[in-house]
Amino acid sequence: MLQANTIFKAYGELEILKGVSISVNKGEIVSIVGASGAGKSTLLHIIGTLDKPDRGTVIIEGKDIFSMNERQLSDFRNKHIGFVFQFHHLLPEFTALENVAIPGYISGQDRKAVEKRALELLDILGVAHRAQHKPSAMSGGEQQRVSVARALINNPTLILADEPSGNLDSENATALHQLFFDLRDQMQQTFIIVTHNEELARISDRTIHMRDGFIY
Repeated sequence: MLQANTIFKAYGELEILKGVSISVNKGEIVSIVGASGAGKSTLLHIIGTLDKPDRGTVIIEGKDIFSMNERQLSDFRNKHIGFVFQFHHLLPEFTALENVAIPGYISGQDRKAVEKRALELLDILGVAHRAQHKPSAMSGGEQQRVSVARALINNPTLILADEPSGNLDSENATALHQLFFDLRDQMQQTFIIVTHNEELARISDRTIHMRDGFIY
């Protein structure tokens, strides 16, 4: 469902990606591992359309995403790609329910239907009791589950996670990793996860190793 072909990316004189190609099948959970500076997050951001390659193509569900204009690209990202980040990026002034619902509001869906789905996802993720709480009233593990619910609200086919358990203790990290597999089994989403967590890499369907801008 995803094919990235010969991706190059540099910032000034610094070459980050040096002709990277990867292919990911629907329903796979793929981990990308490597030392800091290997190019993992840059590759993830390009796959997620948050950045553009200098050269190369990214095909998602048969669509050449960088042939789209900015409006088409933004719409595609909103509907087809969900993001989970290390630091949650929840908006502090909004409740858990509102944070989860925001991508649904942006996509123009019916407000009541979006909020109903948001509550369902919070329940699936075990944090429905936190629906009316703001992030400051939640633990790190609860905030990360809310961020996963937000990533799922538009039922995207692809979930991209950048060090999703990096700020969690071992118990919450293990629970989050299991959650990814449960969600894949329930909803058939595809996950690409940048991680330093050896356990997560070990249990993934496949692990991609990066070093100095290359896959090896």
